[in-house]
Amino acid sequence: MKKLFTLFFLISTITAFAQLNQYPKPQEGYLTGGLGLNWIDGELHYRFNFRPEVSFANFGVGLDLNLDFDSKGNLRKENFNEFSDYLSVIRYVRYGMKNDPVFIKLGALDYYTLGHGSIIYQYNNSPSFDTRKTGLVADIDFGKFGFESIYSSFGEAGVIGLRGYVKPLQFTSAAGIPIIGNLEVGATFATDINDKAGIVVGSLDSVTNKLSVVDDKGSISIVGVDLGLPLLETNLLGIILYFDYAKIIEYGSGISTGIKLNFEGLGLVSATAKLERRFNQEKYLPSYFNSFYELERFQVMNDGTVLSKAQVLNSATTASNGVYGELSINVLKLFDIIGSYQRLDKYPNSGALHINSEIAPEDIPFLVRAGYDKVNVGNETDLFKLDDRSLLFFEFGYKPVQYLLVSMLYSWTFTPQRDADDKVVGYEPQKRIEPRISFVYPISFGGK
Repeated sequence: MKKLFTLFFLISTITAFAQLNQYPKPQEGYLTGGLGLNWIDGELHYRFNFRPEVSFANFGVGLDLNLDFDSKGNLRKENFNEFSDYLSVIRYVRYGMKNDPVFIKLGALDYYTLGHGSIIYQYNNSPSFDTRKTGLVADIDFGKFGFESIYSSFGEAGVIGLRGYVKPLQFTSAAGIPIIGNLEVGATFATDINDKAGIVVGSLDSVTNKLSVVDDKGSISIVGVDLGLPLLETNLLGIILYFDYAKIIEYGSGISTGIKLNFEGLGLVSATAKLERRFNQEKYLPSYFNSFYELERFQVMNDGTVLSKAQVLNSATTASNGVYGELSINVLKLFDIIGSYQRLDKYPNSGALHINSEIAPEDIPFLVRAGYDKVNVGNETDLFKLDDRSLLFFEFGYKPVQYLLVSMLYSWTFTPQRDADDKVVGYEPQKRIEPRISFVYPISFGGK
């Protein structure tokens, strides 16, 4: 049991590293392409990348073409061995931005959250370079009511989520009452209909490379209700109190309550902070569909046995409350820092740290992106000790001339494991080292 939970926390608290999501301004865009060397698990590949992005008013389109050739000139198999690989060349097509009255996005879904995040929180449908997927999110806010929704992948069955919400007092004479008049009530349904979502016991035959399933609970479905109460809403500061209840069908339930603060300091500093207390019953895991869910859904271990999130959920026979905190800061639009930390009360080595940062000002010829994850943290002296419980991402770049970027990228990511039918049955760590030269050219369509 201890090893099971150790591996669960190792997987579930890691946030996939990616560039902080920034779209081009309206009527602008970027033509980005590059060449580089890419050592994937020690094997040298030559990489070509083409990644343009353009915005027209509320519309935006981004492409992402990556080609890796080995020393013999052969294209790496994992680049294009599934239909979803071809779809993923279109990284996104979008209308609006998250938190706009209308936001629709087709493509890679980076860190998508429904409501306050008690069920779907920072979900990422493409945590692996080699299994990128195309999904859809659609959020529409009509003022007094609205909805948020997600469909994780058009290439295979996956996660579906829908949250509807209403501000009931806005339909009454109490709409003008300070604070209480903006009370928001929401309801969520989310499910994973992937054929591996509910596998609890199974194994992979080492001879035939075929998967044998002994216990399959079927799709995992979660329902929830939530309340949100804005205590303060100004151009400078926003404060929201919230309460969530979630129930995993045929399993346990949990409650989370917290406070979220948004600060805008006259364009100089912006910050978001979140502090949450979680009350978890047995057989319940908060934020079940999280940033690493696509990897933790189903794993085949080295001995051929199966480890899955449904298995961890089914084995969570001890209730354990916890705390979660998150902080995001942007200073003078020069750099972004995002950090989070969580811990469960009854597991002393359950601390999990995540840090992600980007320094990429337009007028300075240097660029730095970095991320760090540490799980199973027992005490402060253990936080920054690099070992098998740590992940690190780092990119350093220099612009010798305008439009040209020379950089070095190091990442520890994951690559899929496949069975005899070429279906993904798990993931294993993958190390990438990539020196590269990129050409980044801004374009304008005449708008101001």
